[in-house]
Amino acid sequence: MEARIEKVKQQLQSQGYKLTPQREATVRVLLENEEDHLSAEDVFMLVKDIAPEIGLATVYRTLELLSEMHIVEKLNFGDGVARYDLRQDNNKHHHHHLICVQCGSMSEIMEDWLIPLEERLEREYGFTVLDHRLDFQGICSKCRAKNAEAAGNNPEGAAASNPS
Repeated sequence: MEARIEKVKQQLQSQGYKLTPQREATVRVLLENEEDHLSAEDVFMLVKDIAPEIGLATVYRTLELLSEMHIVEKLNFGDGVARYDLRQDNNKHHHHHLICVQCGSMSEIMEDWLIPLEERLEREYGFTVLDHRLDFQGICSKCRAKNAEAAGNNPEGAAASNPS
């Protein structure tokens, strides 16, 4: 964790910013909760445990700065809440997500499946992709199983048992 904090410190310094105690607390919370896709309010509540004097506006400004510098990715999964995700050092692009529209669960795809498409865009259109994000919205396996159970294991669901 310390190495990643040091890297963030260097990235901030290269753009003329300092890693203030409030910014460091925010980064620590993001690192400790990397898989949770926290909202600004979630980050604020966790940062307050580390730095009780911090205000919500400071957390928002810090997250926006980190987002502008591509240290974190600002995500919207269609629920109207901005969430923040640290970018991985070893990936050129942000990872992708599988988002369940029923329960809201989210899974991550760490592989970058779009490299062949990027190469084709470069070749056919002369377009250089700098970054991309891919989010799949659908129904997760747990919700599919619940739906099948509720429908009596009938894949057609209630519509088949109630013909019109």
